[in-house]
Amino acid sequence: MNQEAGMDRAELVHKAQEYVSLEQHEDFRTEVEKLLAQEQFEELHERFYAELSFGTGGIRGIMGGGYNRMNPLMIQRATEGLARYVVEHGTEDKAGRKSVAIAYDSRNNSPLFAKTAASVLAAHGIHVYLFSALRPTPELSFAVRYLGATSGIVCTASHNPKQYNGFKVYWADGAQIVEPHDAGIIENVRSVRGDIKSMDYEAALSQGLIELVDEQLDAAYLDMVDGQIIRPELLRNKGKDLSVVFTPLHGTGAYLVERALKRYGVPVITVPEQREPNGDFPTVQYPNPEEASALKMAIDLAKKESADLVIGTDPDADRVGLAVRNGGEYTLLSGNQHGVLLADYIFSGRKAEGSLPGDSAFVNTIVTTDLQRKVAKKYGAKVFETLTGFKWIASKIREFEQTKGPRYVFGCEESYGFMIGDQVRDKDSVSATILTIEMTLYHKTQGKNLLERLEEIYQEFGYYQETLVARYFEGSNGTTIMSRLMDNLRSEPATEIAGIEVTAMRDILDGSTLDVKSGKKTADIDLPSSNVLQWILADGSIISARPSGTEPKIKFYASVAEAPGIPLAEAKLRVGAKIQGIEGFINDQIAKVSH
Repeated sequence: MNQEAGMDRAELVHKAQEYVSLEQHEDFRTEVEKLLAQEQFEELHERFYAELSFGTGGIRGIMGGGYNRMNPLMIQRATEGLARYVVEHGTEDKAGRKSVAIAYDSRNNSPLFAKTAASVLAAHGIHVYLFSALRPTPELSFAVRYLGATSGIVCTASHNPKQYNGFKVYWADGAQIVEPHDAGIIENVRSVRGDIKSMDYEAALSQGLIELVDEQLDAAYLDMVDGQIIRPELLRNKGKDLSVVFTPLHGTGAYLVERALKRYGVPVITVPEQREPNGDFPTVQYPNPEEASALKMAIDLAKKESADLVIGTDPDADRVGLAVRNGGEYTLLSGNQHGVLLADYIFSGRKAEGSLPGDSAFVNTIVTTDLQRKVAKKYGAKVFETLTGFKWIASKIREFEQTKGPRYVFGCEESYGFMIGDQVRDKDSVSATILTIEMTLYHKTQGKNLLERLEEIYQEFGYYQETLVARYFEGSNGTTIMSRLMDNLRSEPATEIAGIEVTAMRDILDGSTLDVKSGKKTADIDLPSSNVLQWILADGSIISARPSGTEPKIKFYASVAEAPGIPLAEAKLRVGAKIQGIEGFINDQIAKVSH
């Protein structure tokens, strides 16, 4: 048996037997009972050498019996900790009670996990607003705000492989939890062991402790989406002239995306093999619209139908992927490119229509292209950057509200997430889909497609291309190598990368910027401390190194630029060469610490 966690066989058996005694769901309990009876100690080790950790976003893991798996017992523990925190520290809703809204996606066991959480909350006297069928994550964020709920839960593993599920927590502002609530909830969850309150689901339902919510929220959410539209008459009058192939990738997207498009008469052809929810995701290896392979069936259908656009959403419908017809083929846009186009359309369109606030704000993350900020600035917006993750963009909105600062209009991050307006405090593929279609229609009336508009933006601001390099560090010494690599990058600041001068190195961990030439360090970064390094190059390129908090890997992001005025074909060649040089730099730094 693998002994890397220092657990002997007797301790392993004890933990497994303890789990069996606590797990109330027969299927998950039986899994572990069979492993014990068959003495499958390698598999038992994988399930018990550690416990799934409740982190700042909740918990996520492979489904199955065991403390290192997602199952009803782990959901009960997480919800018990949340319930204790809500009772002690939560605000009351519009009805004067502590309440939690719960939604779930199409993953296997998501309905079970949602009902399990509802039963624990009800046992604590907390009112539960539960969607009776699967709904997108952004609708949960909206529902928390609309209902005035204390907190929110969504059972999803986003775009992870089919074996995974998760439990994500939101607070009263509709955003994922940040300090001080994250630390308080984590502390409560970690203190939970056998003392879990729960009541029968049907009893809680009949007593009114669990309230099913559906159409009321759907209608309000779709009205909110309508409110983000800049030129509604354009959609009503010209929507029928655009053809869209859509895929929800077996997730939650079809129900609301189709309804939203139907309001404006936009012809939408949903990929039939991928329309129905299915937690096994049978037609894709990964249900992630960032992956070209996930959109293959949709692109094949679009070719047959000569569709203008291909749009795909992930299982919980917070991320959206886009492909644009380019002659007889389809070009996939990156999240950065899609965000550039949306920033350009939203700020220019609202300015032209007179609906752009005079003190408008645009927010994106530190690993997202600077081109978006340049576009927003052109239209008079104040621009802000945050750490990676939409909870930080939502936190920035909360800061604006508390200080009567600028008015948030739009925000995005490179990983195919977009947040339009402030009524949803997380990425929202439904609103982004509608605005993307409106944007496409507008440019079509101007005689161009999205790719042609993107090239115009490049000609104005310079050509930008982004790349992501992820390096895994498996094994018992993986964490050590990752730490050594980050230490080396800090202690030996690069003076040039890919033959380009490094002008500054930003260290988000201590909030400082190093002037590489003078060696002077200035504490000038107003962001929460995070283990991220950034190199600012003389040509405007930015490279970031960010270790994952959940996996043994470091992500290197590069946004590489070429100045305006250079023919695009030449600029693309130059940028391609720079990217090769940057990847060489990354490989050299990893080689230094790996031997």
